[in-house]
Amino acid sequence: METTNFKIVNSSSNVEWTGRKVTGSHHGTIDIKDGIFTLIGGKIREGFIIIDNSSIKILDVADPVLNLQLASELASDDFFSIEKFPNSFFDIFNVKELSPNTYYLEGNLTIKGISNIVGFEVKVEKSENSISLSGKLVIDRTQFEMKFRSGNFFVDLGAKLIYNYFQLNFSIMAEAIFSEQFQN
Repeated sequence: METTNFKIVNSSSNVEWTGRKVTGSHHGTIDIKDGIFTLIGGKIREGFIIIDNSSIKILDVADPVLNLQLASELASDDFFSIEKFPNSFFDIFNVKELSPNTYYLEGNLTIKGISNIVGFEVKVEKSENSISLSGKLVIDRTQFEMKFRSGNFFVDLGAKLIYNYFQLNFSIMAEAIFSEQFQN
């Protein structure tokens, strides 16, 4: 069977995040730094994605002072510890084909140096020289030592409660890597 590797094209890929709290939500973007998918016989078999934690942007807070304050909180040890852990990783180790264009990906998600197994569905569009994946991943932040204002760890938070789960909606485009590209 033919094996083809596909490298993620950063400029054609995006990840949007949403975090919720009792009084509303915040949303923004985060960049994919690098990644690769391996297809064997035209089907996804494995992959690896690197997320650039320092690229987190908040899109719903227009006031520059409040935006900077929230960005600082997300960069702090209460959340992503960006200075210590500039990247997060997703290493795919199991793939189930649910239909010709839908897969269930399972792998190790590593945030703040802590790995947990996660799984989610993706829609895949394939052409001869590219693939695109889209889907949604819901993450329990407390599994990665992000306990700040979590109802699981603090009581009487009232309106200051931040829900444990945040959501990533992603659209990823990757292009085939041919042997000539490895030689450069």
